[in-house]
This record gives sequence, C-alpha cells and structure tokens, in this order.
Amino acid sequence: MDRSAVRDTTNPSLCQKSSNASDYTVDSTSTFVNTPSIAPSPDSPVHHRTGYHRVASFNNQDTAYHGPDHPLNPSRDQEHGLGIKNLEALPSSSQAGLSGPDAPASATPLLFSPFVQPREEYKPASEEIREENGNRDGCRTDTYQPFVASSESQHLREQTTAPTVQSFEPPVSWCKSKEKLHHGKGNWLAISILALSVYSTLLSGLWLGVAIAKPRFGHGISPMGRIPPPTASLLAAAIAKSIELSFVTVFVAFLGQVLSRRALVKKSKGITISEMSMRQWVMQPGTLITHWQTVRYAVSNLLGVIAMCGALAAILYTTASESLVVPKLKMGTLDRRLLYGRVATSFANEPYIGQNCQTPISVSVDPEYSGSTCTAIEHSGQAYHNYMQYLSNWTSNIAAGRGSSDLSERPAPLAQLYDNTTVEGSWVSIQNMAELSQQHSPSNYRRVVTNVTMAMPHAGVFGAMRDPINRILQPEHLEASLFGVIRSNIMQKEELASIVYSEWPRGNGTAVNVTGWPSVGFDIPVHPSWLNSTPVDDLFGFGEKYGRRPPVFPKLPLPYNTVLNTTGWFADSIYLLATSSTEEYTMCSLRASLTARCSTEYEASISGGTMIAHCEDPDDDLAYGKSYGDTTDGVIITKDWATVAGVWGKALSLNAGITDGAASNGRLLTQLIPTTQDLDPSLPSIAEALAVLAGSTLLLSSLDSPFIHFWNYSATVMTLKEPQHQAFAVALRFKDFASGGTQQWQGIFYVVLFLTFATNVCCLIYFLIRQGLVTDFMEPQNLFSLSLNSPPSQALDGACGSGPVGEQLIVKWHIKMDQQREHFYIENADGQPPTKRRKTRPLDYQTDTSPMLDAYTKLSSRHSSLL
Repeated sequence: MDRSAVRDTTNPSLCQKSSNASDYTVDSTSTFVNTPSIAPSPDSPVHHRTGYHRVASFNNQDTAYHGPDHPLNPSRDQEHGLGIKNLEALPSSSQAGLSGPDAPASATPLLFSPFVQPREEYKPASEEIREENGNRDGCRTDTYQPFVASSESQHLREQTTAPTVQSFEPPVSWCKSKEKLHHGKGNWLAISILALSVYSTLLSGLWLGVAIAKPRFGHGISPMGRIPPPTASLLAAAIAKSIELSFVTVFVAFLGQVLSRRALVKKSKGITISEMSMRQWVMQPGTLITHWQTVRYAVSNLLGVIAMCGALAAILYTTASESLVVPKLKMGTLDRRLLYGRVATSFANEPYIGQNCQTPISVSVDPEYSGSTCTAIEHSGQAYHNYMQYLSNWTSNIAAGRGSSDLSERPAPLAQLYDNTTVEGSWVSIQNMAELSQQHSPSNYRRVVTNVTMAMPHAGVFGAMRDPINRILQPEHLEASLFGVIRSNIMQKEELASIVYSEWPRGNGTAVNVTGWPSVGFDIPVHPSWLNSTPVDDLFGFGEKYGRRPPVFPKLPLPYNTVLNTTGWFADSIYLLATSSTEEYTMCSLRASLTARCSTEYEASISGGTMIAHCEDPDDDLAYGKSYGDTTDGVIITKDWATVAGVWGKALSLNAGITDGAASNGRLLTQLIPTTQDLDPSLPSIAEALAVLAGSTLLLSSLDSPFIHFWNYSATVMTLKEPQHQAFAVALRFKDFASGGTQQWQGIFYVVLFLTFATNVCCLIYFLIRQGLVTDFMEPQNLFSLSLNSPPSQALDGACGSGPVGEQLIVKWHIKMDQQREHFYIENADGQPPTKRRKTRPLDYQTDTSPMLDAYTKLSSRHSSLL
C-alpha cells in the first residue's frame, strides 16, 4: 500500500495530495472512520470483539459519492486489502461522527488520532541533523509519522500525488523492545524448559529400557499383590502421557529456539513460512494432512525431517507405551529351578485315600467302611467318566476314518483331576502285538497276547504349582514324573485249570460258595508255596523265578462276565478273567509302577488346565531318570497299588461274574476281546479299556505322595502327621504380568520409543549448550507482534486475505534490529522487489550501546548451524 508523509499536527495543510483514502499513513494509534454515507458490507456482523472494529469490505467501487475531487469518489478505481488495527482508543461517536442521529448526512471520511498531542520525539543527536533528514523543501518526509488533526473536527487535506512505499524507518520512540531478547539460564522459563527436558529424557529412557528388558513383575502386580493390574495399567498410562506432554513442550521449544536463532543470524539462510509451521505438526498433528502444502516444502531439509520424526513420535508414543511397556499377562521363558511339593503319605496308601475322601458319613457313623465306601464311589465316578470320554474319542476317530493298528496312533488314555484339569496319558513300551503273540503261542494253536503300558502324570505336580511356597502366579507350563501295565492273554480252558479253583481236583467242578471266598472253607496253599506252574508263567511272570504267585479264580465266568482276583499274598497285581460270547477265555493282569523314563507337563489357565505324561524322549532333560540313575531299568513296581485297585475293581463290578451278575461293564469289556493277533483298527482292545478305567487310581495314589521313587521317611509310618515339602527339578514357564509386546508385529513401536528418547537427548544437549533462551518468535503472540511492526513485503503480495501459497511458503526471512531505536522487525532475506523510495542520508551520530543491542549483535554475528 502506498503511503504519503504529512508534516505534523500543527500544520493546517498537507504537503502532498492523494486521490485514494488508503494513501494516508496510519500508525498503531490512528483511527480511520467511515461516515454513514458509505454502506457497510452485508456480511459484517452486528457485534464486534471488544476493543476492535471490523472495517467494511468494499467492491471495486465505493457506493457513496463525495464530490468530483474527493479521494473516496466512487468513480475512481481503487484498490483495497485486508488489515487489522487497534481500536481500543476509538473516540466516542459523538466526537468522531461514527454514527448516531446527530451525524450529518454529508459527513466525509475523517482520520483522527486518539491522542491530542503528538508523540514525544526521540532525539539522541542534534535536532539539526534530524530536521535535515526529516524535512525536504519545507515538507516533513518522515514516512511513518502518524496522521493527526489540529482538532477532532478538522478534515485531512488531500494529497495531490500518490507517494511510494518508503524504506522502513520506524517512528521516533516507536516499538522500542521493552523485554530482553536473550534470557539467561537463571530465567524461570529457561529453568522450566530445562527441567521438563531432563524429566522427559530420563522417563523416556526408562520407558525404552523397560520395553527392551521386558521385566516380569511376579507378585508385585497381581490381583492379590501390592499393585492390582488395573492400577498398574492406569499408572503406566499416566506416566506415558506425562512423557508425551513434556516431550511435546520441549520439542516445540527446541524448534522455536533453532528457528529464532537462525532468523537472527545474519549469515544464515533464514527461515521460511513452511518452517514456521513445523511446531503445529507436533501440537496439531492434523495439520500434516490439512496443510500438506507446507509439509512438502519443510521436509526437504534436516530440521524438517527431525520435526516430522518428532511429530510421529508424539502421535504414537502412548500407543507404543501401551503395546510395549504397560504390564500384560505374558508367557515367560523356560526357567529351570527347584519346585517344592507337599508330601504326606506314601504312594498308593489306600487308608490315607479313604481318610481324605469327602463324604458326610464320618468314621463315627461307619468306623469300618466309611473311607472305602467313599473311595469306591469316587473310583466309580472318575473311571466311568474317563471311560466314556475315551470311547467318545474312539467313535470320532472311526467316523473320521482315522483307525490304526499302531498303538501310538490310537486315542490316548484320558482322565480328569478336580473337575477342571484334563489329564492325558501316554502309551509307552509299545510292542508288536503279532510278534508277541507268536512268541508266546504254543505249537497247537495261536495265542492272542495284548500288552499295553500306560503312563499317567504325577498328580502331585498340580498341588505343587499352587503351593504358596513356590510363589507362582497362574502356572502355564511345568516339567516333572507314573506308570501302569495292562497285559491280556487269550487262553484255552485247559490252560486255566491250574488257576481256577473249580477246575482243581479238590474243587471237583462244583459251584463255589462265594460267600466265604477265598478265605473261609477253601484250602488254598499259602506262601511259601508258589502253586502249580502254568503255560503262561513266562508271559505273566509267575513262579519262584519271578517272585510272583499266580492268581486263583473261584470259577470260570459265563459269557459276557468277568471275575476278579485281588487277594494274592503280597501281590503287586490284580487279575481279571473274562469270557467272550464265543466262550474264549481271556486273563488280564494289571499292575502299577513308578517310571523314571517320563516327565509331567502341566499347563494351566484361568478356565482349567492340562497335564500330559511326556515319556521315552531321549532329549527330555527333565525325565526322572536323568536325575536319579539308580532306578531299576527306569521302572519301580509298587505293591500297595494292588490294594487300591481291589477297591476300584469291585466298585466297577468287575467281579460280578462270580455270581453270574452279567454287569454292563463286564459285557462291554468282553466285546473288546481281540480276535486277531493284530490290534483291531476299529475297536479298542480290552487291555486299552482296562488301562483307561484304572487311570484314575494312579492319580489318586500319587496325590500327596513323594516326588522321588522311594519313601524316605519312617519305614513303619506311611502317613506323616505334618506334611513336608519335597523338592524336585522342574523347568517352569508360567504367565504373569510383564512388559513387552504380546505380538511380533508390535516390535515396530520400538522405533517410536527410541526416536522419542533420542530426540529428548538431543534437545537436552542443545539446551545445556545454549545456556539460555532467546525470544521464541515462532510463538503466535510473538510472531504477530513482530509482523505487525514490520514493513510490508511484496514477496507476500496477495496473501493478506487467504494466506501464503506456493513459492511464498519458501521465501527466506530474517529478523533484524534497528540498532538506533532497539526495534525488531522481520523482512525478506532474499531482498525486497525494487520500489520507489526517497533517498535520505544516514544518521551520522552513534547511539550509546545497550544490553538489547549487545544481545542482538552477539546472536546475529554467529555462524549458521546445520539446523
């Protein structure tokens, strides 16, 4: 906008005339007043902000007529722009003629000063020098001297010619900076920024370290621990948010300092409008999308790249913290350690099992059979439940066509512990049934032999995982070590004569009185007699050679019936004799032992758990035999289990054939007797079925029993008054609250945490080196004040209404200082386009130095940095 100088408030005439009202010079305290004859813009609101007045917008021509020679004549083409001015000192309408019923209809535009007296002039040198530079041909040429009138009713005179924009020379005593340009390290702002930088650096470094270390908090963070999980998550989120806020504050201050110092350095490249907008990327990330034009220009330099990384770090920091730092339930690594389990009795102690069976019928009500009755019901319930699940799995396999003669590929034995833990056994010591049958077959017929060995986990592991002494939260994976052998053999009636009492000569084929069997009225030889030899002594291990007496059955069962022998002297096994529908007889032996070739794998969750017997793996370092090498071939047979199994067999009606009871369980078992020397791929064998039915006895027998293969307490007392804790080696992996990502893709957030920490370190080093702050001219209030008190630039021609666009965003700008008046302003660093200006002689006097001038000289004379 062209402006013209006037003389002063005491001169009634103007030196130059102008045909445009906009040619009159207006300073920060002058007021341009439109009369009612000029129509306001229809879009102008009725209300205005306090202290400000919205100037009416005009079309190409003004609608009011003021005379043929008046500067606001609508017949003349005029150019208009948008501006802002302070109207806090606006005179009242009665004085200025703004509006009201007393305003004359022919009023013309007036320009008033809210001050009656002119400003006091700053005269550091002689008045003659100033007059010589300020007056030419009797006319004052100070371009920025404000228009004033000798009275509030005096009209401004018109200028005859339109002046050009003069060189920027602030008016005397105008906008002298009141505050310091540079604040030392003792300033409160510098201290607060430095404190926030230290806080953000330390905490972001700690957060990065926690994310990398992935610590496990154990009982520290747990529902029953010192800090509940919801509280821990809330605290972590609050700390992460404080790191983000402090980081944003520090990083924005860093950008402001770098850009302000660069703008002050004379030898630097200056700053651009696109670079000024970088602080908004961090504070208002949405501007990266809405103002993408500035982004593409700013990211072309190093500082722009740093600002972009800082913005992305600020946007994603809380998300990164939630993914990598906030404690979450996680699976830990495999940790080898000692675990302690509760030991109160020996393995398969039937009296102890009965005493701990939960029944309302106490010993006082039924002193002799209270425990055994409860145990029998428990055996029956557990066995049939497991058996039905096993048969269901077989049905599914047959329907899916997955039948197999290979025992390792047939359904595994199952059991249930405490109604919420599924126990999965394993078939071990697998043999070729066809070869085994041929090996033990006589020359006159084919014998069918089925030998299966089932291993079940040690149930004591379940209690050890929940024992408070081990301080384990929600166990997930454990290693630690049982064993059951079922052997069946199809025999001829003649081969059974030596072990069936009714077939003995003294039995004479008569019916046996089952009421007193086998102790009353039966003259069965007792130990040390080994009884007669049988054709299957080597198969079942009978005789003095093996230290095992053969069983004696009372009679041959009818078809679909079974009879049971559980009364052998010091027997380690129980025996079952079954008759099929074709009157083929099958004898089965069942015995239990502890094996050193297995380990127990336990997985638990909130909804339940799974225990798996892991056996015969040469790479299993946790197999019991790896710790105890003195076990006999890895198998230690226990005799006490036969007593437990006797109660179990009667509870399952396996001896119902002694009275020709034809129990349902016996009928199903006899239908599973193999008819060929190979296993039937479509049916389980009777040996497999009995193993599954007896699996629950192994679990009950191992509860509260030792974790080693022998009883290392009193040899005469099999039950301890006070349970003891026994150690056993485990490899433990469980879930607890820990930091670190739960998904592999979340590792990308390490970049965010690292960028935040690295940026914080750089900012902290920068503030420590600089030791103080300069005025942040990138802050809106500072930039507004600087721009308002700076000369106009044609580099931003056309940007007053819609903002800068295109190449205007990369115009270089410097902040300079009028050293004589201590006034700061911003101007185009690349040089203004050529404009007409009147030459004036420079002032030949020197002003006294000031702290402001010293600070500016020191800052502006520095070399430009990489940023």
